Amino acid sequence: MDAMSQFNLHPDMAELVAAKQAVPTEAASNAQRNSWDSYDAALRRPYPDGMVVRDMKLPRVGWDIPVRIYRPKAARKASPIAVYIHGGADYRLAPEHAFPTGVEDCYAAISYLAQHGGELGGDPARIGLWGDSAGGNMAASCCLMARDRKGPKIAAQVLIYPCLTDELTLPAYETYRDSPVTTAGMDKAWDLYLGKRRPIDDPYAVPLKAKNLSHLPPAHIHVAEVDCLADDGRLYAQRLKKAGTPVVFRVAERMIHGFTRARFSGPAAAAEFQAPCDFLKTYLFA
Repeated sequence: MDAMSQFNLHPDMAELVAAKQAVPTEAASNAQRNSWDSYDAALRRPYPDGMVVRDMKLPRVGWDIPVRIYRPKAARKASPIAVYIHGGADYRLAPEHAFPTGVEDCYAAISYLAQHGGELGGDPARIGLWGDSAGGNMAASCCLMARDRKGPKIAAQVLIYPCLTDELTLPAYETYRDSPVTTAGMDKAWDLYLGKRRPIDDPYAVPLKAKNLSHLPPAHIHVAEVDCLADDGRLYAQRLKKAGTPVVFRVAERMIHGFTRARFSGPAAAAEFQAPCDFLKTYLFA
């Protein structure tokens, strides 16, 4: 039985499921990355008219961080800065670069933009983070780091189907163990990221284990219903709310990990993508 039938998935997920099924599950790290690049390309669309895109590197001691800058031609001179950290962005990746290398790269990039964003046409006083999957982990961790290190100031955080704990014991890891992102796959990913340090209690690696979740930016946490990671985001939202952080929690019903990539596949998927966009607008254009 295919995933669409097995999990009664929303029709807007068909293109995404097909792209995921083309990615081999057993391959060396570089081969898997190349396959995921192909998966990304299968769902990509041309940039919107009037979008100026350029690549650059942000300097960091020992490593210049590759970033891609998107800026509408019609944007105001000092525009809000939305930092998008996707699952496998150009932070340095495990297993070659295990924790904390990747999250420190992300934090360094955010810190650079807080200091020099004005030179790029941005407003460093209005920085929002958007992270999905592993990038959701990084975004949540960077918010903790920014609080603990007294900056930079982050106005809002968007966490899309984030992976937030290395202990895969929450109910969704059993209920959706064979969903398109499998529990076994997540187990392997955590082993690559943490190695022999697993299980770990460092909140910058596993934000769900953080003892203190107070004084963090307003959060939009968005999970797929059919995803072994669904309870990570659900529980994190509950804990943030209990700690006094404004939280919007949303479930993409009958959808899978990666649903934001399906935003051109139908109106329901488009609405799921639009919701976090509207959330960021609320805080970055206030």
